[in-house]
Amino acid sequence: MKLALYQGPSPAGNPEAAFATIEGKLLAAAAAGADMMVFPELFLPGYNQPKLHPSLAQSQGGPWEGRLASLAKSANCGLTVGWVERDGDHLYNSASAFDAEGRRLAHYRKLQLYGEMERSVFTPGSDYVLFELGGVQTGLLICYDIEFAAHCRAMRERGAELLLVPTANPAGFEHVPDVLLPARAIETNMTIAYANYCGQDNGLSFGGRSLLIGPDGVDLARAGHGETLLITDLNGGTNIDPTRISAQLKDFREATGTHDQL
Repeated sequence: MKLALYQGPSPAGNPEAAFATIEGKLLAAAAAGADMMVFPELFLPGYNQPKLHPSLAQSQGGPWEGRLASLAKSANCGLTVGWVERDGDHLYNSASAFDAEGRRLAHYRKLQLYGEMERSVFTPGSDYVLFELGGVQTGLLICYDIEFAAHCRAMRERGAELLLVPTANPAGFEHVPDVLLPARAIETNMTIAYANYCGQDNGLSFGGRSLLIGPDGVDLARAGHGETLLITDLNGGTNIDPTRISAQLKDFREATGTHDQL
């Protein structure tokens, strides 16, 4: 199975620009044989646009989802993308995954809202999601979610082998792709696909460094700081030395004794 990750500038509040980018990059990924392509967090209509999110947000089953499904089917390539969702009076930082036939595989609402902007606009989600992609149990998380070991472990305990993670990681937080993601992959024996922005959006600079990392914590592909289309065959990462796979999942022991008070 081939995965594609797009790292590029935010559409900055312009949904039509977002759809034009999605269509062009999806066709390029499909031509290279990709089975699924992952775009960044809130790519519709752009991450750092809190004043526009309420007016542009759409419901599940609305025009945005219809267009995304149509693009996936036309390109014959799966598509995962972050978007701002409205459900009644609530807005959610969401992501949807579609297969190459345009069928929606999964929909996820971000659990861990990050910072003042997100918390002032969005309602946190409440559920994990899993779906099958090319015979692989796959889950969705969004940006800050992946930094919590508990969420990654919960996904693994539910059977996930692969995580697709749309993100909007700012510049200055390079420890996330450089330290935390390898740790999360090693701890849970999962492959993680992390698609970030580069450039700026409304005064916020992004750090790039999108990556696909294997369960041994070794990069399968990694971007720098500029616009990049990563395409990687996951089968190339299956010949992993078993001694490099962490045994934490099976070796973990909970404390059962009492604790002395100091």
